[in-house]
Amino acid sequence: MPERIGLIAGNGPFPLIFAEKARERGYRVVAVGYPNETDPALENAVDALEILYIGQLRRLIKFFKKHRITDAVMIGGVKKPGSIKEIRPDFKTISLYAGMRGNTHDDRMLRAFADVLADEGIHIRASTFLLPELLAKEGCWTRRRPTREEQMDIELGWKMAKGIGRLDIGQCVVVSNGSVLAVEAIDGTDSTIRRGGQLGRGNAVVVKVCKPTQDFRFDVPAVGTQTIRTMHESGAGVLAVEAGRSLVFQPSEMTALADELGISIAALADAGDH
Repeated sequence: MPERIGLIAGNGPFPLIFAEKARERGYRVVAVGYPNETDPALENAVDALEILYIGQLRRLIKFFKKHRITDAVMIGGVKKPGSIKEIRPDFKTISLYAGMRGNTHDDRMLRAFADVLADEGIHIRASTFLLPELLAKEGCWTRRRPTREEQMDIELGWKMAKGIGRLDIGQCVVVSNGSVLAVEAIDGTDSTIRRGGQLGRGNAVVVKVCKPTQDFRFDVPAVGTQTIRTMHESGAGVLAVEAGRSLVFQPSEMTALADELGISIAALADAGDH
């Protein structure tokens, strides 16, 4: 019998890519998604899909148990609800929030969520356990290398990104000529790149790294071809990611597109060492 993996699918292209690669490896993929978040194409890339509202934790557990899921991954973000209509908290979700006593930072909330699932026999695993080859390999991947000035911006951006990560704010910053132009918050990486790119006027550097206390079960930094397209549209010319600690989807296509657009991609173990 094929191995099974549960997938809690947020927004963006990465849940779909994960599902396709998992099935190529012989896994049966059982997914839950969210309205207006999860790519509708996921339905054709998994063996079963249930669309839930935020807060329907009991229904999620029941669905995974029905399909005998004991291991699952969480991939893709979920925007914080814009209205009460997007939330349908059940008693299990209310109990989870009550136990947090108002401390609802993203990492703490996700760990509490994972603990509830573990108590039900469903263990959240790092999304990298199945696809370690998708971790960023150290080095400059593109024909164009960062200039000396851009390298200085990478070093500044790295320090700032680690700082906001330590505070559980975000993972990405945009820098230009020694100034921080944009810091990732609730709006996500693409919006951060657009905000910073507009201010950089074609001379922006994007840095995306792990939080210093990164839990690899949740929100691992991820980049792909869409990242490069957004950078090009926004006037950002360099992308720096953390080697061995960032997911890279479609790396060959991503590098080819960056070369075509004159964008530089560098994966660094520590920006201060380069």
